[in-house]
Amino acid sequence: MHAIAAVALALFLVVTGVMHFMAPGYFRTLIPAWLRRKRLLVAVSGAAEVLVGALVLVPCSRRAGGGAAAVLITCYLVSHVDALCRTRPDRPRLLERPAGAVARLAANVLYIAWAVAVAGSAA
Repeated sequence: MHAIAAVALALFLVVTGVMHFMAPGYFRTLIPAWLRRKRLLVAVSGAAEVLVGALVLVPCSRRAGGGAAAVLITCYLVSHVDALCRTRPDRPRLLERPAGAVARLAANVLYIAWAVAVAGSAA
């Protein structure tokens, strides 16, 4: 079961990382307005996700990869907390309303827990 969770996390990270390059406009919308160089941030975070996903996929680097995934995903909390602070119930997009922003933040916390679990279960 641990190997399945690790492979699933690796695939999640690699696919998400690749999507940073296929749909960069979407990922730029997730970056807080006060952060600069959004194009660069999207590219760097996408490359980091692919690299970390590869580390998680390889059993001998799984512990380091899981730890790196937890750190990387934790960095994204800045974006999710910023989105939560800017929500309004009258916004048209669900992720811009309070419930959507809370769900986004909760999902991110679960991703961190998933990465920590993978790192902790690696041999």
